[in-house]
Amino acid sequence: MLQVKRVAMLSLHTSPLEQPGSGDAGGMNVYVRSVAVELARSGVEVDIFTRSSDPRQQPAVELVPGVTVRHITAGPRRKIAKEALPGLADALALGVSDIHPFPAGRRFDVIHSHYWVSGTAGLAVARAWDLPLVHTMHTMARVKNLRLQAGEKPEPQVRIDGEQDIVDGATRLIANTSTEAAELEALYGADPLEVDVVAPGVDLQIFSSRNSHAARARLGVPREVFHVVFAGRIQRMKGPQVLVRAAAELHARRPDIPLQVSILGAGSGSEVLDLQPLIDSLGLHAYVSLHPPVGAAALADWFRAADVVAVPSFSESFGLVALEAQACGTPVLAANVGGLPKAVGHGRTGLLVDGHDSGRWSAELERLHDDAGLRRALGYGAAVHASAFGWKRTASLTAESYLQAAEQFSAQSVR
Repeated sequence: MLQVKRVAMLSLHTSPLEQPGSGDAGGMNVYVRSVAVELARSGVEVDIFTRSSDPRQQPAVELVPGVTVRHITAGPRRKIAKEALPGLADALALGVSDIHPFPAGRRFDVIHSHYWVSGTAGLAVARAWDLPLVHTMHTMARVKNLRLQAGEKPEPQVRIDGEQDIVDGATRLIANTSTEAAELEALYGADPLEVDVVAPGVDLQIFSSRNSHAARARLGVPREVFHVVFAGRIQRMKGPQVLVRAAAELHARRPDIPLQVSILGAGSGSEVLDLQPLIDSLGLHAYVSLHPPVGAAALADWFRAADVVAVPSFSESFGLVALEAQACGTPVLAANVGGLPKAVGHGRTGLLVDGHDSGRWSAELERLHDDAGLRRALGYGAAVHASAFGWKRTASLTAESYLQAAEQFSAQSVR
């Protein structure tokens, strides 16, 4: 009987060691790290391959027992724009497959790649090592291009072609939601029998419902203010500009509301969005503050200190921030796009907004401010909802996908 005991995980464009919310690090970094740790706890050894971006990085770093992060050299050993990585696809694949070809001489059972850059390299590594490839898209070019804002550049054809090659060549695909699975089938022709739906998880030890007043005191947020929090990369696709404009409309219409908006995050590659000029032009410097990204424990405090967490993204495969906020007992106001309707229960754990019109968003914020009973009910429902999404469950379902891939690959090899 086949068993999966060792997995090569590819996260080549961003490292699980990086701080989410800055550069290209975000929910995917949390996903890769958390799934790998839970797999190791269940007895599956994981090696995570990522591109070396600093000459001071060690070739191998033990994340936890059973999980090793391996830095491979491809291109300059510094941060480079995500857009430049496709030109390094061959070097990335060689960097992975040249590791002896298996670290410590122990063979991997499955390769699991994350995001399309890793997937294109993963196809080459899978051929070199004669192993099945499982791939998770996280985001897809064709989906993003359907939701472009005016003036934004579409995702390049090289990415679309790369994603199509991955869908055609991977043994199995993992989608975060049934919506993403349907997009894989409709936009890329994926075989529904080869797509597994596995929802991301949340660290329920860190993100939990605790004393919100204590959290506000630690962060200097007065009890009486209506506190709205955004956390994520500062780029147009994540929509922080929508929240800023909504805050301006709400303040103009209801100056009696003691509004405070806290935005946590940093710019991402070439997509950096400078929010400060917008905040200043709208006269919001006293009501909207910008903060750098923080670690998980501190982020949980920010969520507990919020009356509402806003997720105004234009595209999300799932929306991990929404789940983490809900685990802290805080209702979420989210855009009705992508996987967010799966992460947020409309009317039960938060509210979903159709579109990104700032007037509509300000009206929903006003509604949540005025109805404290609704906020409490949503917050309670949010904590209950999120409690079902532990990373242990995600890792267990991911391991099942690995086993299916190994069995499928073995059967094809026999034929």
